[in-house]
Amino acid sequence: MDQKRAIIGKAKEVKPLIINNETTKDVEKRILIGKSNYGAPNFVMRLFTVKPGGYSPRHSHRWEHEIFIVKGKAEVYDGEKYNTVEAGSFIYVPGGIEHQLKNAGDEELEFICVIPTSADEE
Repeated sequence: MDQKRAIIGKAKEVKPLIINNETTKDVEKRILIGKSNYGAPNFVMRLFTVKPGGYSPRHSHRWEHEIFIVKGKAEVYDGEKYNTVEAGSFIYVPGGIEHQLKNAGDEELEFICVIPTSADEE
């Protein structure tokens, strides 16, 4: 996609993928910017919404990613222990580090997660 201008959108207008299985509970994932929707060559920006009591899987992978807590309160597994963070916090997860986010509050948890486009293809 050959862009001639910046693209502007609203996160909540992006249709979410609802994830609810044996390792993930009450999570919505929205791909805001990526190779598949806008031809972004380097990064994929995703917005996750986690309902109270919900969580992402405890997992690791070879690529790094950056997380910004937009709303709510989370318990973040950093590879050794859980840490409580709130809106305005950022998290850097190096490749190979086991991690997980759990909603630790009474409202929805929202966080932005950025990964390389090559990770989204795997």
